[in-house]
Amino acid sequence: MSDTTINSPLTLPCGATLKNRIAKGAMTEGLADPQNRATARHVRLYERWADGGSGMLLTGNVQVDRRYLERPGNVVIEGPQSNEQRAALAAYAEAGTRNGTHLWMQLSHAGRQTPAAVTQEPVAPSAIEVEMPGGQFGKPRALTGDEIEDIIQRFAHAAGIARETGFTGVQIHGAHGYLISEFLNPRVNQRTDEWGGSLENRARLLMETVKAVRARVGADFPISVKLNSSDFQKGGFSHQDSIQVAKWLDDAGLDLLEVSGGNYEQPVMMDTEGFEPVYEEKVRSSTRKREAYFLEYASDISKAVGKTPLMVTGGFRTIAAMNEALASGDTDVVGIARPLCVDAALPNKLLDGSVSEVRKWEKELRLGPTRIFGPNSPIDLIRGLNAWGVQGWYCLQIMRMGDGQNPDTRMSVFKALRSYMSNEQKAAKAMAKAA
Repeated sequence: MSDTTINSPLTLPCGATLKNRIAKGAMTEGLADPQNRATARHVRLYERWADGGSGMLLTGNVQVDRRYLERPGNVVIEGPQSNEQRAALAAYAEAGTRNGTHLWMQLSHAGRQTPAAVTQEPVAPSAIEVEMPGGQFGKPRALTGDEIEDIIQRFAHAAGIARETGFTGVQIHGAHGYLISEFLNPRVNQRTDEWGGSLENRARLLMETVKAVRARVGADFPISVKLNSSDFQKGGFSHQDSIQVAKWLDDAGLDLLEVSGGNYEQPVMMDTEGFEPVYEEKVRSSTRKREAYFLEYASDISKAVGKTPLMVTGGFRTIAAMNEALASGDTDVVGIARPLCVDAALPNKLLDGSVSEVRKWEKELRLGPTRIFGPNSPIDLIRGLNAWGVQGWYCLQIMRMGDGQNPDTRMSVFKALRSYMSNEQKAAKAMAKAA
């Protein structure tokens, strides 16, 4: 056990230093304009979070291809950036880096998890649909080899723009069922070329992306990867797979590896309290006792990597558990996400000891299945609606802060779900009109 605490600084392999061990986890913002550009709403939001005390802030999904988004309000970086676009990104970066804060841009491609409101034909490693009801996602087509190579260069290009406009690092999103995660998942990746089959081939997109990004941004710029500890699906990307990929990333010279898990079909990362994985692997009971959802998986990975610091986001709610996890070496950075949608100044309160335990909003936010859906509603539907309703509740709090308002904790989850869905439809129509 070391004497590391949340107040301890961390020097990364590239030489950059985080002022403390608290990071704001990546959360989708939905604040871009109809042309998918950064806005003054990002500035207001990230000023608030930067002043809140975190050592590092991760942005939500910044997409590398406007055709394939996680949601209509994503910021997109592709092709040449106009002076106006660069100025907007620079203002965003300046806001998020005040108070000695690092601001890292999370880069992503949504793959087959692109909503049907954005495109009816998303892309994926193979033409395998997302197994969710309601027609939320169209049937994808398989990417060609040339398209895969283009995607790698898109990540590198976006990373270069991030550095040039003042962001202090990037994270490559390789988790949660988005495109890179899809390539890692043998349930989704059924290719027989060099991009599929063996784990080495399935990890090729991730590894080549890291290589291209490093070549673009240089050795002194932090590069992180978000990686699933498991997809929590039978026949999916397993925990043993994640350990091996983590070893390869460690050899590649990564600066921070964030350990997560799940995808839209098994949304463990959204609402672990309300959604139990039902397939090959479950969230371990001892992990629950230690608060953090993926900490035990990170502990396994930490024993396999030699140089790369680890970050775990999800579930941390007490200073005692945070400091214990850091002192044990199971993680090097504590990620806090959803609580910062309610209290942007929470890191400062944790760091100065004025707050020792974070309110567990995840235990309070529920749609109320019996009252709303009736006693005979299918349990999986209820859980799914709860997860998406809670997601909407937090997203609307982010939007309120982006608009200069305070969070509204009295908002019902049912109202949030309806408002969130309406907002997404309006944003999709505005984006389509601007195309």
